[in-house]
Amino acid sequence: MRIRWWRKNRVALVQIEGIITDSQFGASRDEVLDALEQVESVDARAAVVRINSPGGTVGAAQEMHDGIRRVRERGIPVVAALGDVAASGGLYVALAADKIVSNPGTITGSIGVIVKAHNLRQLYRKIGIEEERIKSGRYKDILSTFRPLTDEERALLQNVINDTYEQFLRAVVEGRHLPEERVRAFADGRIFTGRQAKQWGLVDELGGLQRAVELAAQMGGIVGKPKKVPITPRKRGLLGRLFTTMDRVELELELLRGLGGVPLWLMPM
Repeated sequence: MRIRWWRKNRVALVQIEGIITDSQFGASRDEVLDALEQVESVDARAAVVRINSPGGTVGAAQEMHDGIRRVRERGIPVVAALGDVAASGGLYVALAADKIVSNPGTITGSIGVIVKAHNLRQLYRKIGIEEERIKSGRYKDILSTFRPLTDEERALLQNVINDTYEQFLRAVVEGRHLPEERVRAFADGRIFTGRQAKQWGLVDELGGLQRAVELAAQMGGIVGKPKKVPITPRKRGLLGRLFTTMDRVELELELLRGLGGVPLWLMPM
């Protein structure tokens, strides 16, 4: 990595804000990955990834995790700075960084995976709704709201959840260099404050964004005061930006309807 001499004090700042998704809403996978790819192009000696997220979908969190690892593979140290909330998928992303800095009161943890099945059969009967089902295989309607899960379906879903959980567990073990037995002792879905997370080994230092920038600068060999360079995704054309805005509004309304009354920090990965 070649850095122009007049830019040797740069620390790139990447924001991951909101629910982690594969869409254009919240902490969009495409936008975060685009920002991470720009870290080297701005001649940054180090990077800080500011995470304020209750979690989100598994695939998007894993791709962001890999995106941070690619930055590190190019010789650029990365520090994760946890904001108000960095739980579940938000923590999963942070595990890819060299170091993690958290506020003492940050809500983090929630290491685990969940899938929800709603059985609305009694409600449908009361309002006169019936279902006719035509399917290609016996599991195609496994999360149908018209009936309860069978024992076989419940076992199948549990296997999927267990496998995904093991992937999360492995990321904690490898990212934090902790014994697997120690991680299993607290990786049960519970949440922590930043101070508690440090006691468990999930966090390196307590502090805010400025401390994360200072630490990143030290790791990047910056002498003197570091210059923060916020990175935003590349701009699209006018029509692209217009339709993206319209999509975000629609997705936001849909997501809020689905999450009505649910504390966001309890959001599954």
